[in-house]
Amino acid sequence: MRLLLSADAAAASGGGMIMIMYIVIIVAFMYFVMIRPQKKEQKRVASMLADMSVGDCILTNSGFYGIVIDITDDTVIVEFGSNKNCRIPMQKSAIAQVEKAEAE
Repeated sequence: MRLLLSADAAAASGGGMIMIMYIVIIVAFMYFVMIRPQKKEQKRVASMLADMSVGDCILTNSGFYGIVIDITDDTVIVEFGSNKNCRIPMQKSAIAQVEKAEAE
């Protein structure tokens, strides 16, 4: 009788290990599908904004193209269109894409 009880306890602890393995697999799956790509995209955007320089052509989140005139810590002054008087300060977080100025 005592041997039978210890066999049941061993089977129950084995079932607990399977449950822990399922949880570990689910957490690993969520990391590789959701968290890792998000961090990778954040690093790409941060490096894009860090490499931005004066004269680069940018695309804003609202769809406007412009040329960078001045850069500070968290703001950028952008010139839109061919009108030299249309210079607007904006946050760096509002920039979606940066195209480097080509050397002439």
